[in-house]
Amino acid sequence: MRVTVFGASGAIGRLVVQQLLDDGHQVTALVRTPAKLALTHSHLTVVARQLSDRDAVEQAVSGADAVISALGPSLKRSTTGTQVTDGTRTIVQAMEAHEVTRFIGLATPSLADPRDRPHWKHKVLPVAAGLMFPNALAELKGMTEAVTGSDLDYTIARITNPTNKPATGRIRSGFLGHDKVASAMTRADIAAFLVAQLTDTRYRRAMPAISN
Repeated sequence: MRVTVFGASGAIGRLVVQQLLDDGHQVTALVRTPAKLALTHSHLTVVARQLSDRDAVEQAVSGADAVISALGPSLKRSTTGTQVTDGTRTIVQAMEAHEVTRFIGLATPSLADPRDRPHWKHKVLPVAAGLMFPNALAELKGMTEAVTGSDLDYTIARITNPTNKPATGRIRSGFLGHDKVASAMTRADIAAFLVAQLTDTRYRRAMPAISN
């Protein structure tokens, strides 16, 4: 498949790109600083532009079969603005313009899925995030609503505690209050889950929580 990746230079994004290349996909990655991606491959095209560059986003999305976004808000308390929300809106608009329907992205259980049942994470995580990372929480809501409010065929994986441990290959997924989903998950397994959604139809237009 031809897959466009946003957030490709981040800790999870780099693993997503590598997994896609290992699986034989054609990858286009839009990154602000190509050196941070630190990957070269005959099946990898790097677009060195800002997420705010609408023409570059359209160029990256054009001709894709799917988009994977590893974008996430900054956890620095000094960060202000809505760069990630605005960027996600630009991605959605570019996908709609080029008739690319499949979107795979990330969020946290601070945001609920309609399939969830009442769960302690719905109470604790939004309060904690609001106190510690208010701008990040606002960005998370904004970027998610930009996708879920569209007609895109999306899957947004909700993660809680990503780690740098080696991949385990053991992935739990489902909805809070229904399924046994924990909190910690290796970034390598998160990347593997995102890539698997290219062909997995279980979570179409849904936000499953995932963990090891």
